[in-house]
Amino acid sequence: MLYWRMSFLGEFAALGTATLWSFGSIFFTLASRLIGSYQLNKIRIPMAAILLLGMLFFTTGRCWPANVGSQAYIYLIISGIIGLSLGDLCLFRAFVVIGTRLTLLIFAVSPIIATITAWIMLGEHLHLFAIFGILVTISGIWWVTAERQLNNNRIIDESASKGLGIILAIGAAAGQAIGLVLAKAGMGDTLSPLPATLIRMAAATAAIWLFSLFKGDTMLTFGKIKNRKVMLLALSGSICGPFLGVWLSLVAVRHTEAGVAMAIMGTVPVLVIPLVIIVFKEKVSLRALIGAVITAAGVAMLFLS
Repeated sequence: MLYWRMSFLGEFAALGTATLWSFGSIFFTLASRLIGSYQLNKIRIPMAAILLLGMLFFTTGRCWPANVGSQAYIYLIISGIIGLSLGDLCLFRAFVVIGTRLTLLIFAVSPIIATITAWIMLGEHLHLFAIFGILVTISGIWWVTAERQLNNNRIIDESASKGLGIILAIGAAAGQAIGLVLAKAGMGDTLSPLPATLIRMAAATAAIWLFSLFKGDTMLTFGKIKNRKVMLLALSGSICGPFLGVWLSLVAVRHTEAGVAMAIMGTVPVLVIPLVIIVFKEKVSLRALIGAVITAAGVAMLFLS
């Protein structure tokens, strides 16, 4: 029984990541409505870094990871900048330009990007059954996320703005996928997920605040910090998302293939359905339920692959 649990540790960690990110997305949505996603991103990433630093000190007595090689640092710093800073920046901007549903629809290709990147960088190979499971999972996610895009009344401009939004969404998917593979390469066989996540988060914090200094809107962010409701929502989302969620995502890629982990973690649009019913009083259609069943079937195939 213990062997069975350990053999699926990566898959369970990926599922835990998706669950945490689902809760985090609700908190971040509420906070973004108050201060905007860009300002929120500059708050949540440093919050997560502080939480990770506290956890590292609590568990090891150290204020910073020890015995980390220069190559690991390079991989993890680039991973943090690409995956957590640039990737999220593209994702949040795409939400604004083309809408959440279309963005998530395009973002669902991230497991494919992760699989190809892991094959090139790490030599990971997936069995045919696992590849089929990834495709089934992506199909379920697409089925759910495409619904609102097909049925809503919002008309998305067919000009350059839509093209930019699509590019941003693809960039977000590539950023998260490549960032995760780089993080796996940085961890290797010796570095544990906690210090690796801290290094990634510190790099992302430095990148996003350097960009803020260059843009000249630093004081605007400090003004938003005075809003206690925003800070509470940001803290709650940071605990679920970039703190515990991102930490678990590295546990996932440590113990299973990057493409498999990315596919399971990509089920957030499906897992969030019961939460949006409770929080935002949204109605769920038969189409969404069918998509959830398809996605669950795909995830089950990944557990069995």
